[in-house]
Amino acid sequence: MTSLISLVRGALSLLLFVAVTLLISVPLISLSLLKLVAYRSTYRPALTRWTDKVASAWISGNNVHQRWLLPTRIAYEGPEHFSRRQWFMLVVNHQSWVDILVLLRLFNREVPYFKFFLKASLIWIPVLGLAFWALDFPFMRRHTKAQIARDPSLAGKDLATTQKQCERYSNKPVTIISYLEGTRFTPAKHRAQSSPYRHLLLPKAGGLAFTLTAMNGRIKTLLDVTIHYPEGRPSFMQYIGGKVGLINVHARELAVGEDLLGNYSEDAAFRAHFQGWINRIWQEKDERLESLSHSGQVMPHKKSIHL
Repeated sequence: MTSLISLVRGALSLLLFVAVTLLISVPLISLSLLKLVAYRSTYRPALTRWTDKVASAWISGNNVHQRWLLPTRIAYEGPEHFSRRQWFMLVVNHQSWVDILVLLRLFNREVPYFKFFLKASLIWIPVLGLAFWALDFPFMRRHTKAQIARDPSLAGKDLATTQKQCERYSNKPVTIISYLEGTRFTPAKHRAQSSPYRHLLLPKAGGLAFTLTAMNGRIKTLLDVTIHYPEGRPSFMQYIGGKVGLINVHARELAVGEDLLGNYSEDAAFRAHFQGWINRIWQEKDERLESLSHSGQVMPHKKSIHL
């Protein structure tokens, strides 16, 4: 009986995800095409604001049916009020595709609209690539040390590309989300990296350093989010099937000072300073996850909410 309920709940959840997406796709794609036509027009900023509003409505619609259908509770510890007039950089540990849904459930309309860094190749995905472009998601192409060694002219181009991508955020606060681990955590990846952390992969600090510097000091707050699944890392289907009873989320705001802005590629002293800062954040995150893993329950003295 429990399996049947989970199957029905999962099917209904998936159907509603698709229905909300199809409903929102009409205005979103229409606005995207208008923005493409009016690429250099003075109307472009207004069209960007409307695409963000439509995308936020899509998130809200999906949040509603998750709240109705799923038994999942989120135990949240952290700030409850954020300024929508300031820029945020959000970093979070990455374990499952469910991570994204958790972030959207907690922070949609609480912080400025989200921007995800995407691989440059994703812009060629039919329809979705256009929507990502219209939403001003930054498309990044990172050059490896080997590529730069073969072609020295590539040195500095990563920062220049990041600066160009971030220019569009100069007049409108946004929340840029960065998964510093670069991929989802698995025991196999953890072993392959010989990660010194018990519950985390090694953080990649370069992209974050590039972005903070490219934003020219506009980002003054790092929102450090830790997600913990007491019942184990869930798959998307387990989540929408109602098999996730509890998720712990911890958030904190950290100041981004001028000492965290610099040339990560060429300044060895700055690179060591920045990497040390990230390592301390990751160590504290790992200790928090270790503590939660031992308790296995709701974080003590924290608000438990059903979003």
